[in-house]
Amino acid sequence: MLKKVFYWLIGNQGQSEIMYIQGKNIILRNKKIEDVKNDFIWRTNEELSRLDATSPIKLSIEEFRRYSQQEIDFPSMSSVRLAIDTIDGEHIGNIMYYDIDIRKSQAELGIMLGKEYWGKGYGLEALLLLINHIFSKTSIKRIYLHTLDWNLRAQKAFKRAGFLIKDKIDRGKQEFILMEVLKENWTNIE
Repeated sequence: MLKKVFYWLIGNQGQSEIMYIQGKNIILRNKKIEDVKNDFIWRTNEELSRLDATSPIKLSIEEFRRYSQQEIDFPSMSSVRLAIDTIDGEHIGNIMYYDIDIRKSQAELGIMLGKEYWGKGYGLEALLLLINHIFSKTSIKRIYLHTLDWNLRAQKAFKRAGFLIKDKIDRGKQEFILMEVLKENWTNIE
C-alpha cells in the first residue's frame, strides 16, 4: 500500500509501472534478468567504470545475477531503472533516474552505453526520450546529473539534450560538473 501511495504522489513513475518508451532508433523498457550478461560485462569493464567514477564490480556472475534479480523483484521506490534497446531488441545500455525527491520535485539521471554503441546517437535519443517522459508523466520539475570534469564527450551529449552547467563539485579526489535541465525551460529537442 505504501508503494502505491508513493507512486501516486510522484506521478506514477515507480518501477512497478510497466515502462516501454519507443523512439525512432531505440526503446526504453523495464530491466529484466536477461540483461544480466551485458550488465555484468559493462560493470566489470575498467574504462566504463572509470567514466562512471566507480571501480569495476568484484562479484561473480552468479552473485551479480542474484543481486540483479532482487533489484527486479523488489525495486526501489526512489529510482527507476530502464534498459536501452535498439529497435531490433538488442540491449545496448541502461538509463535511470534516482534519488527521487518528491518535496523538491527533482531526480538525478544516469546513463551508460556499451562502448561499441557510442557515437551512433543512441545516448542522445535515450536522454531525450527519458527527459520528455519524466517531464510529461511525473511531478519532477528538475533533472540533474554529475559528470566527471574531464569527460567532455558526455558533457557535449548532455548539453545537446538540454542540460546546462550549474557548478563544479569536488568529491574526494575527483571533480564533477553539475548539470541540470528544468521542466519550465524544456522543449523536446528532436
